[in-house]
Amino acid sequence: MLGAHGLAAGLFTSPHLHQVEERYEVGGAQMTPLQFADAIAEIAPIVEMYEQRAGEGITYFELTTALAFAWFAERAVDVAVIETGLGGRLDASNAADAAVAVVTTIGLEHTEYLGTTIAEIAGEKLAILPAGAPLVTGRLPDDAVAVAARVAEAQGGPWIRLGTEVRIGDVEMDDGGWLVTVEGVYDTYPDVFLGLHGRHQVDNLVVAIAAVEALFGRPLDPAAVREAGASVRCPGRMEIVSRDPLVMVDGAHNAPGVDALVEALREEFAAQRWQIVFGAMTDKSIDLMLAALAPRAAGFHMVAADSERAMPSADLARLAGAAGHAPVFDAGSVATGVAAALATGEPVLVTGSIYVVGEARRALGLA
Repeated sequence: MLGAHGLAAGLFTSPHLHQVEERYEVGGAQMTPLQFADAIAEIAPIVEMYEQRAGEGITYFELTTALAFAWFAERAVDVAVIETGLGGRLDASNAADAAVAVVTTIGLEHTEYLGTTIAEIAGEKLAILPAGAPLVTGRLPDDAVAVAARVAEAQGGPWIRLGTEVRIGDVEMDDGGWLVTVEGVYDTYPDVFLGLHGRHQVDNLVVAIAAVEALFGRPLDPAAVREAGASVRCPGRMEIVSRDPLVMVDGAHNAPGVDALVEALREEFAAQRWQIVFGAMTDKSIDLMLAALAPRAAGFHMVAADSERAMPSADLARLAGAAGHAPVFDAGSVATGVAAALATGEPVLVTGSIYVVGEARRALGLA
């Protein structure tokens, strides 16, 4: 949306599906491997000096974040969209002062680091809001709303809430996406086509429009809003990678993400039951994820991504079997699980981890 308004916009996200360069974009163009190598070479001496002075190494995420700031500065971007990595208050990305702070939603995740309640996690995430800056929020749990109200008042900037200051007007399913009227703070934007599956993406569209309105402090160009909505792509998020047979990949990697996926499947693919290729990291609420998916499953093919944090496929199979879910198979690797699911001739859904989705896309020849 920023680019559609003529700005040179940088984007830093995490994690990546296939290669680290995916985390960085300027003007919609992804960083190349050569650009990544050059950027790393440029900041390496500074990293070495810091580590010598501090007596400890920096983290992978700290390095990738520093690289983003350096790369964006070198290219003199007009504005950068920076996604936090973990929480907010102590996240490396919070070294930057935000012109606008955005919190899309909040759930119970990373409780060993961020706190064990919604209110505690909200406090960590909302700490990205600098004094005087606008805060834009999506649908937050009640406990998080109370924290957001306190933080917004303390920081003294405007608070723009989905459902209050900005609203979803008319919305209907369209071919491969949604046709939406967005009631913004400064203007109403009719007939915005969003080419993504999942009604929750409509919330994200409205939050994005509100964030750009807050940055500009004025109405947006309706044609630019429509251009941006129609051009959005989100690999690995309810992405249809094949129509015949029907294959969807979705990087839902925690219980709230799976809940959103299941609700979207219920609304958009009501008649389908899926052969589900599932793998997850050990620190997730796997029992809740499987219970949510089970009513949509014709079978589970349990896999483990190539990660030390991945739960072994055999353990996943035992967990699902003990819960009495649909036929469960221990497939081992992601590629084997995808092949076994495809062999059934039924619709296939790959989910449970962004890492699993990345390996599945590779196995399907998409990377």
